[in-house]
Amino acid sequence: MLNMAEGIARLGALAESPVVAALGRAFADAGFELAIVGGPVRDALLGRDVHDLDFTTDARPDDILRVVKPISSAHWDIGRDFGTIGARVKGEQVEITTFRADSYDGVTRKPTVEFGDALESDLVRRDFTVNAMALRVPGRTLVDPTGGVEDLVAGRLRPPADPAVSFGDDPLRMLRAARFASQLRFAVDPDTEAAIADLRQTLSIVSPERVRAELVRLLQTDDPVRGIRILVETRLIDEFLPEFPALRLEVDEHHHHKDVYEHTLTVLRQAIELEKSRNPDAAPDVALRLAALLHDIGKPATRRLEPGGGVTFYHHDLKGARMARKRLQALRFDTGTINSVARLIELHLRFFGYAEGAWTDSAVRRYVRDAGPELERLHILTRADVTTRNRRKAARLATAYDDIERRIAELAAQEQLDAMRPELDGNRIQEALGIKPGREVGEAYRFLLDLRLDEGLVGEEEAERRLREWWASRG
Repeated sequence: MLNMAEGIARLGALAESPVVAALGRAFADAGFELAIVGGPVRDALLGRDVHDLDFTTDARPDDILRVVKPISSAHWDIGRDFGTIGARVKGEQVEITTFRADSYDGVTRKPTVEFGDALESDLVRRDFTVNAMALRVPGRTLVDPTGGVEDLVAGRLRPPADPAVSFGDDPLRMLRAARFASQLRFAVDPDTEAAIADLRQTLSIVSPERVRAELVRLLQTDDPVRGIRILVETRLIDEFLPEFPALRLEVDEHHHHKDVYEHTLTVLRQAIELEKSRNPDAAPDVALRLAALLHDIGKPATRRLEPGGGVTFYHHDLKGARMARKRLQALRFDTGTINSVARLIELHLRFFGYAEGAWTDSAVRRYVRDAGPELERLHILTRADVTTRNRRKAARLATAYDDIERRIAELAAQEQLDAMRPELDGNRIQEALGIKPGREVGEAYRFLLDLRLDEGLVGEEEAERRLREWWASRG
């Protein structure tokens, strides 16, 4: 529940902060209006941490530069064409933008930039009412022309204008609705949600890079599941990640399997909880969260209804890895993220063989080798993938994974498992066998790596003896 008195006190403290006070005085002395706008005002009222101070003013870009130069340690005008000037004031980075009165052509989401003269007109063109509030400084007047405070109290998201007009101007706002719903734990207004469903296909005018950026911001929230449900219920997700809603598989009265869609949302939530508990100071792990979201997307394509009511999804891990790679490439994710996600999906079932019977040390070594740098993420994803309501089964799987992590740690301490290299390098192989660089050196290297995986460290002399025996056996 929003405590307005406390929120106003926090706004006062924000206005008195060194950077805000300095800017407020400078613009007032120059005869211009200045207001903190958007997220900082919203977050101060809600008692959330305030980041990224954004200001708006009636001053034009050249005037903004003239005002901030004397009080800033640095300034930049890369956003000048959009009326935005950046500066570092009192050690903090700020952005100051001229009032805007933009218009859109309905064909692209790029506005025709027009500067405005009134704060209220600037605010009503913003994405949501809770982001359309401003605090005038240095006078400390809260400006809220669209009912943002009431929506903060109600925990509600809606645009300042007609949703059809707002989303028609900039379809990316539909994705932002899902992100803010998760970030603020708010509900989307029913009329707003209906407009998203009606206008979802207009997302096609938004670049894949922009869609990807909003998806990443959604996944970085503490509760992305809330926003993902909105995307699925409005079918907006069909426009950029159609594989995901396909997880809502039909279940008939004769063939039974767990609800893959709900299972996936549970896996995502559990992965985030484990991520925070195991790495409490780390930034949100987007690759892990993507892997959790997509780990079962191969199931619809591999589902088979078996006689007797059974359902199988053979090789959905491999199919899903290929599907995820293709989709993430279409969304312009970087190669490192794509490779990490695909590898995690490919390996996410590997552990369950361990639960059915203890592995040899060789199998544990291979598990570590195959996971490579994704091992910690694989630990989290595999644990999160246990969503059974059978407490005894869940406890058995948790104990089994505790055991494999213990064995990995013990073997690592004994053998430098993370290095996972043969005991002889390429030069030693050439010397021992009297051969030159080429394909045969690679074959010998793989033989020694298998020896290391199967038996651990045997010593360089024994490794060389085994190598010579293997070489001789080749004829």
